[in-house]
Amino acid sequence: MTFTLQELATTSGGELVGDPLLQITGAASLAEATPGEISFFANRKYIGLLRKTRASAVFVPTDFGEPITPAQIRVSNPTKAFEQVVFKFAPKPITFAAGIHPSAVVDRSAQLGERVSIQPHAVVEAGARIGDDTIIGAGSYVGHETTIGSACLIYPRVTIRERSRIGSRVIIHSGAVIGADGFGFEMVDDRQQKIQQLGIVQIDDDVEIGANTTIDRARFGRTWIRQGVKIDNLVQIAHNVVIGKDSVIVAQSGISGSTRVGQRVMMGGQVGIVGHLEIGDGTAIGAQSGVSKSTRGGAWFGSPAVPLAEAKQQIAWIHRLGKLFARVKEIEKKLGL
Repeated sequence: MTFTLQELATTSGGELVGDPLLQITGAASLAEATPGEISFFANRKYIGLLRKTRASAVFVPTDFGEPITPAQIRVSNPTKAFEQVVFKFAPKPITFAAGIHPSAVVDRSAQLGERVSIQPHAVVEAGARIGDDTIIGAGSYVGHETTIGSACLIYPRVTIRERSRIGSRVIIHSGAVIGADGFGFEMVDDRQQKIQQLGIVQIDDDVEIGANTTIDRARFGRTWIRQGVKIDNLVQIAHNVVIGKDSVIVAQSGISGSTRVGQRVMMGGQVGIVGHLEIGDGTAIGAQSGVSKSTRGGAWFGSPAVPLAEAKQQIAWIHRLGKLFARVKEIEKKLGL
């Protein structure tokens, strides 16, 4: 498939600087693009890649003014414009026919909406309810009395345990486990005894959950992932945790039991949060931070995590320790110590 540069500029509503008849045959990143392909530039830290790119054309911001060899399409949002072009060149999406595959096991009491697709070897237990246009991938498990809303995409080999509540337009990637028992034990007669986990997991509309992520059921009540939350791969969310609307949690993070995370919180990779904390709305937590006390928003970093300005100061002090030790040693030498 081929488009002229003018066609792409018209589609994106951008201002063209270059040959309108230039043929574009594909889309790629600045580093990987080859002649005939279009790329995008949206962040100043990639200016070096822009100057070296082999792309024939680049989406750039409307105020971009540097001289570059590739043709330009100036748009308000280069990332979004590039995404639209990628869709034009991408293969057609995979589709799944409605119906139940002969190898799937669906209990007679399960209620399926219109155009539901149950793929090979999936299991849907008694009392489950699945909304219109939802896809249950191959080998996935939907537990007893679980509710799944409309237009959800459950990829292969997802486990959704009993009585979980899943909203609409939810995406759950392979290997995720929703509703495993919370990690609860107490010492009785010098032995660890299991505390029964009687609650549920509730996942609201428009949530996406990455591969091999685990979200534990509550001890009582619910573990609650609220609307619009995006969770990366390999994240652990413990019992009775609440994640506020539109928060983002990056890979290998872990949130201990009964912590409440506010709205629009951003957690970098490998963040660890102890239990029973309150993470305020709009908090940003840097990668590999360990959070041991509640926050009220703002940026936090370090282990234990502190406000970002304080963390930067501490890092600067640590980097100066070598020079400080050398100065002290020199002073001691002069004093004969």
